[in-house]
Amino acid sequence: MNQKVTIQGYEGSFHQVAARHFYGKNVEVIPCDTFREVVKIGSDKKLSDGAVMAIENSIAGSILPNYNLIQKTKLQVIGEVYLSISQNLLANPGVKLEDIKEVHSHPMAILQCLDYLEKYHWKLVESEDTALSAKQVHQHKSKHVAAIASKLAANLYDLNVLSPDIHTQKNNITRFLVMSPQVGKAELKIDGANKASIYFQTDHSRGILSKVLAKIANGNVNLSKLQSMPIPGSNFKYGFYADLEFDQQKQIEKVLEEVKGLTNNMKVFGLYKKGKVVKG
Repeated sequence: MNQKVTIQGYEGSFHQVAARHFYGKNVEVIPCDTFREVVKIGSDKKLSDGAVMAIENSIAGSILPNYNLIQKTKLQVIGEVYLSISQNLLANPGVKLEDIKEVHSHPMAILQCLDYLEKYHWKLVESEDTALSAKQVHQHKSKHVAAIASKLAANLYDLNVLSPDIHTQKNNITRFLVMSPQVGKAELKIDGANKASIYFQTDHSRGILSKVLAKIANGNVNLSKLQSMPIPGSNFKYGFYADLEFDQQKQIEKVLEEVKGLTNNMKVFGLYKKGKVVKG
């Protein structure tokens, strides 16, 4: 039976590309309009097997609201995908570059491709989603409209790739978290786990954060990411999201126990295998 997971955006979006890299090409996706809907449906075992959600980008940085979303759910992080984003100019079969008058896509995708687009005198039209733009070009059988989207969108909507990899910044990587609903208090055990994502708060006494970081370093665990976020309702007090990399599970178990004694409200989102960069 194929896995069914929630994604933000339409079929053909980069979220679906990431889901396919993790689960295989036969994974079913449940398209959602918002990230809040992604985690809500993804948390319900009756509706899905989990969620795939973008958490940070190598150019734009962390998607901060998504950190708060995963903290409030019972989703467990079971993996990650680092997707190298490839933006492509797509059009209906038979359409040539000289036929194009308009290019439609998400404003961020258009911005990422401006160096290429400015070579032409096309009208640039912003839409809510790259994959939706591709779908609409297909549905309207447009002869003078192209879309910027993924190669997966081209395959799904029977479009030709007129120009591949038209984005300016070639090192554009988005990190996606793969999450599964927790059943009760039981956690899924991931074979070969070598990375953990956690959240913690401190009492903000002098030097307390440096003590936490020292415990991590002394335990031979690598702190690969530390993200501060205001604690809702507080007077500019902060909590911290951290990614920790380790060689053996006993290392991380010891470090987490020691860190727990120095912090408040610590939550482990999951222990999982580090992801590798894959082509979008």
